[in-house]
Amino acid sequence: MFKPALKAGALFAMLAVILGAFGAHSLKQVLTENMLAVFETGVRYQFYHSFALLAAGILFSEYPSKQVSRAALFFTIGILLFCGSLYVMVVLSIFGYGLGIVGVITPIGGLFFILGWLFLFIGISKKGTTYGTH
Repeated sequence: MFKPALKAGALFAMLAVILGAFGAHSLKQVLTENMLAVFETGVRYQFYHSFALLAAGILFSEYPSKQVSRAALFFTIGILLFCGSLYVMVVLSIFGYGLGIVGVITPIGGLFFILGWLFLFIGISKKGTTYGTH
């Protein structure tokens, strides 16, 4: 197992629960429908990639490689950039500010998610190619 990925996955999942509850109970009154959807997208992708981090941490014991550990790193960076930028956009909208540079960060975070999945695929593909074997 790759403990840093497991710890990050658990922490990000916990934060996603907290943020989701906060959005459902506190932000509904202050956000437009569009901005609430943006916030919910951030929470949803944070959950998906928290589970991806947990999977990478578990898979590392069977497929120990730089690619699997890099996948975990890329998932973490993706959560920070993609989800984080969506959360910042929502906060900025509450105070009446535009997106500014924050809108550029979101797709970069998405690229890190894609790279994470690619590196996870490469990492688990290295051990063997025959059906039923590693």
